Amino acid sequence: DTSLAEVNSFSPSMPISPSSMINQYKFEDGPELRDLFITVDDPESHITAIETFITYRVATKTSRVEFDSSEYEVRRRYQDFLWLKSKLEETHPTLIIPPLPEKFIMKGMVERFSDEFIETRRKALHKFLNRIADHPTLTFNEDFKIFLTAQAWELSSHKKQGPGLLSRMGQTVRAVASSVRGAVKNRPGMFTEMNDYMETFSHKITVLDKIAHRIYKEERDYFNEMKEYGPIHTLWSASEEDIADSLKGIANCIDRCCKATEKRMAGLSENLLPILHEYILYSEILM
Repeated sequence: DTSLAEVNSFSPSMPISPSSMINQYKFEDGPELRDLFITVDDPESHITAIETFITYRVATKTSRVEFDSSEYEVRRRYQDFLWLKSKLEETHPTLIIPPLPEKFIMKGMVERFSDEFIETRRKALHKFLNRIADHPTLTFNEDFKIFLTAQAWELSSHKKQGPGLLSRMGQTVRAVASSVRGAVKNRPGMFTEMNDYMETFSHKITVLDKIAHRIYKEERDYFNEMKEYGPIHTLWSASEEDIADSLKGIANCIDRCCKATEKRMAGLSENLLPILHEYILYSEILM
C-alpha cells in the first residue's frame, strides 16, 4: 500500500492484548501471523419504495478469545461504515481514524451504482476495515467488534443506545481542544511549520488530483471515439476491394490503440487516482 496507511499501521513492537498474543496463528489466506482477517465483497443492490442502496458482505475470521466464534458473516451498507467511523472518532479523539470514501462521487467520472463505482467503493471499504484491524488501539474498540459480528437488527438496536463513557470523554476532549485552539497565540514553531507544510502539501496534492482526473477523462473520451472508428473501417473494407487490406490494417491498428488506452486507463483508475485521493482525505484529517 503506497498510501499514508503507515501512519496507522500495526507495529510488532507495539503492545497488543494478551489474548491476541496467545491466540495468534496463521490463517490459510494470510501470509503473516495475525488474529483478525476481514474481507469486504459480494455487493448487492437493494431497491425499496424510498431508496436504492448497496450492501456488502463483511466476512471476519479471528482467533481472539473475546469473540464468541472464529468466523462471522454480516451485511453492511455505506451508512453503517459511516456510523463506525463516527463512533471511533468519538471514542478516540486523539487518533487518526482511517478515511472513508465519500458518499457521493465526482460528476462526470463514473455513474453511481455502476459496476466501476461499486467495485471502487468495495475496495475502499475493505481497506478501511483492515486498517482499523491492524491498528494497535482501534482494533480492540467495542463498536468495531459489534460492527463485525452483529446482525442487522442487533446493530440497529445498538445504534439507538446513548454514548458510552469513552464516547462522552472523547466529546469532552474535542470540545476542550476546540475552545483552546482559537485561544492559543504563541504556538511552538514546530507546530506552525507542520501546519504550513500540510497546507502546502494539501494544495499541491489537490492540484495533482484534478490533473489526473482530467487526463483520465480525456483518455476515456479518446477511447470511446476509437471504439467507433474500428468497426467503421472493417465495414468499409467489405465494400472497397481495392483498398480492403489497407482499411483492415487501419481497423487492426485502431483496435490495438483501444487496448493500449484501456490498459492505461485501468492503471490510472486502479493505481494513481485512488492513491492521490487518499492523500487528500488524510490531509483533510490533519488540517
